[in-house]
Amino acid sequence: MVHAAPGGPFDAERVLPADVAANIEAAYHLDESLPQQFVRYMSGLVRGDLGPSFRYRDYTVAELIGTGFPLSLQIGVLAMLLALLAGVSSGTVAALKQGSMLDRVVMSFAMTGISIPVFVVAPVLVLLLAVKLHWLPAGWSGTSGAAKFVLPVITLALPQIAYIARLTRASMIDVLGRDFIRTARAQGLGTKAIIRVHALRPAMLPVLSYMGPAIAAILTGSVVVEEVFGIPGLGQFFVRGALNRDYTLVLGIVIFYATLIVSLNLIVDVLYGVLDPRVRNR
Repeated sequence: MVHAAPGGPFDAERVLPADVAANIEAAYHLDESLPQQFVRYMSGLVRGDLGPSFRYRDYTVAELIGTGFPLSLQIGVLAMLLALLAGVSSGTVAALKQGSMLDRVVMSFAMTGISIPVFVVAPVLVLLLAVKLHWLPAGWSGTSGAAKFVLPVITLALPQIAYIARLTRASMIDVLGRDFIRTARAQGLGTKAIIRVHALRPAMLPVLSYMGPAIAAILTGSVVVEEVFGIPGLGQFFVRGALNRDYTLVLGIVIFYATLIVSLNLIVDVLYGVLDPRVRNR
């Protein structure tokens, strides 16, 4: 797809002489056919070689990923923790207050969070909290301290808070209606003890199943968020690589993200057996 886009990695405002352009393409094997380039790339990939970057001189794609990913991972982990904390808490409260005004408010917020994409949420938060109220910095550059993390983390977490809250509410309502919960109430246990000891663990199974897609959404959403807030993470490398037709950089980041998402989904499947003894026994 990136090969099909107009232009190439070495196109610039100044037109290169034909012999210079031919030498550059030969050095990076861009003068070969696409099937030949594909076979050459795959032979390097099986050895763990993602190739050199076409636009970042003296850097390999692996080095650029190693530079940008730690920051993207830090923001993604913070956003996921915030989403779990806020989503599970609000979903549990909505389940306990089913049909009340609080329940309607939580579910209305959840529906709004699901409907609005991150590339709309990010500028709105910047406008309100940074430009109008001056509470938080609008961008990453020139800012120190933890405050620069707040807007990107909230932007990434908001849609996931909405999904997790809806899942938690539905699952918690189902669990609270089961026989073992009625038995726990008959034994005199209070609501907090029932939620903490008996209901929370089985209610988290649908949430855990959603963790794989949620992590994928946060990772792919960070591409837009990092560009909006000027964060020098992996997402910014991806966007600039696509704009600059840096073929190897775009391919390397896509492969890295895909491998990461598959691995995280595998971890979620393993954790599912930890929470649900029936899965483990089978």
